[in-house]
Amino acid sequence: MKKTDISDPQYFHKVVDCQWACPAHTNVPEYIRLIAAGRYTDSYMLNWFSNVFPGVLGRTCDRPCEPACRRGRVEEKPVAICRLKRVAADLKDDISDRLPAIPTKKNGKRVALVGAGPASLAVARDLLPLGYEVVLYEKDQRGGGAMRTQIPAFRLPESVLDEEVDRILDFGVECHFGQPVQSMGWLLKQGFDAVFVGSGAPRGRDLDIPGRQEAGANIHIGIDWLASVAFEHVQKIGKRVVVIGGGNTAMDCCRTALRLGGEQVTVTVRSGFDEMKASPWEKEDAMHEGIPILDYHAPKSFELENGRLAGVWFEKMRAERDDKGRRTLVPTGEPLVLIPCDDVLMAIGQENAFPWIERDIGIEFDQWDMPKLDADTFQSTHPQVFFGGDAAFGPKNIIWAVAHGHAAAISIDLLCQGKSLDAQRPAKGVTLVSQKMGMHDWSYGNDFAATQRLAVPHADKFKTLKNIKVEVELGFDAEMALKEAARCLNCDVQTVFTENLCIECDACVDICPEDCITFTTNGDEAELRTRLMAPATNLDQPLYVSDPVPTGRVMVKDEDVCLHCGFCAERCPTGAWDMQKSLLKLPQAGGVCHV
Repeated sequence: MKKTDISDPQYFHKVVDCQWACPAHTNVPEYIRLIAAGRYTDSYMLNWFSNVFPGVLGRTCDRPCEPACRRGRVEEKPVAICRLKRVAADLKDDISDRLPAIPTKKNGKRVALVGAGPASLAVARDLLPLGYEVVLYEKDQRGGGAMRTQIPAFRLPESVLDEEVDRILDFGVECHFGQPVQSMGWLLKQGFDAVFVGSGAPRGRDLDIPGRQEAGANIHIGIDWLASVAFEHVQKIGKRVVVIGGGNTAMDCCRTALRLGGEQVTVTVRSGFDEMKASPWEKEDAMHEGIPILDYHAPKSFELENGRLAGVWFEKMRAERDDKGRRTLVPTGEPLVLIPCDDVLMAIGQENAFPWIERDIGIEFDQWDMPKLDADTFQSTHPQVFFGGDAAFGPKNIIWAVAHGHAAAISIDLLCQGKSLDAQRPAKGVTLVSQKMGMHDWSYGNDFAATQRLAVPHADKFKTLKNIKVEVELGFDAEMALKEAARCLNCDVQTVFTENLCIECDACVDICPEDCITFTTNGDEAELRTRLMAPATNLDQPLYVSDPVPTGRVMVKDEDVCLHCGFCAERCPTGAWDMQKSLLKLPQAGGVCHV
């Protein structure tokens, strides 16, 4: 194998698993260290420049970083990364003097945003400091998009959402709330230099089974119903409620129903419990509130009495797998099951809808009626029109929408400067800084303690169930945050090897608790992976390979199992190993953001 090029930003980026897994690539280890140091405002700002909504995401993120956390490889559960982010938001000081200055003299370019959700707001946050005029059109009366209409207040208090949304709007966005865009043709005639569509996936899927039309008054589309609750157009529901669906929207629907008068709320899902799309913690919270989840129940028809909904008939299913392991659901053959109810909430998925975009305007759509986009620039086949968030590639989550917004803002900025969106796109960068402070001291704590993940305290259930605006999770206090932050393994502090300093004493090999260092003859990658101290089986994580040392062997390190404990660097008598913090520099519109 060739020597590893550790100057390539992607190399150490992929070693910091949590940061790599985050769509916005937020520097998780750094903001956790800042929390541990009590520097909550610094931690918040590092988050804000990257993920834009730390307070919102600290409560609602789908947490792709946590399954990637290396702590989960040595203990049952990863670091509570998401909830630590919330600590920074809850305990920060006033940040107004840290926000970017907005030029009073504009650059002469105007950008339209369709939708006021996280993707559009991220575009606005990135472009306004560069002097752009940003004009926003939103069908609802308030900003936030799905963050406001689909996440109940008991999970995301309105005050937290308002603070982070209004911060961006107050940068000088020209807002047209309550004004949905009816025609892309009309919008393009308004003289904008670019248009960004962040209108989300606004259409909830329906269920066309017998009785649907007749019982329609008491059958509600989940996302529409949640929006009506958020804007206080709906304040009650029947005592017996059936929620159909197994995603996070279903969990929000059932818990909201419980707070609006539902006494017997039941979730039904066609697949198995373990296959449900809802996050595990969302399912746990629903069940903690006493809501049963019935899996393998496929809805067949609605039962009516005197022309009114009286229940739902379900067919019980079971999973079968073929020779290739592919799973199909088949009826068990048991009699249909009737679940009596007064109302049904359907949360079986969302779809994009662009009836307002004329099909002869230069924007091409694929066979799924989704806009054809460049996956890197988010530019559509109309050069002035960009898409992001759920409107780009279908429903995902808030952090993906933010990442799309950053990328689209770069593209819009390049377009408005007459530059190439590909060839002149700013590149990622990385810096490496030694963490050695003295003969035996590191600038970070590398002690390992087998401390288990702390549970986030909850408010009294009897209080939260009586008021939809009482937040359920209380969050960590400073003391709990410090304990949880200490579980971080500092994976951004890298083990960097210098061949010409190595005397091949093998002290590093002896002391490594994970057997991740091997000195051996070189070979091709597939063969080399099999004869390391411990076989390197994660093919997604490249090996760290050196140039030959004096005996002609090479050093090979399996980054997949390294705990970044620094024992190798402490033991090395010549300094051939050094612990160096990698700082990834990600581009944003107008410059480079250090995250």
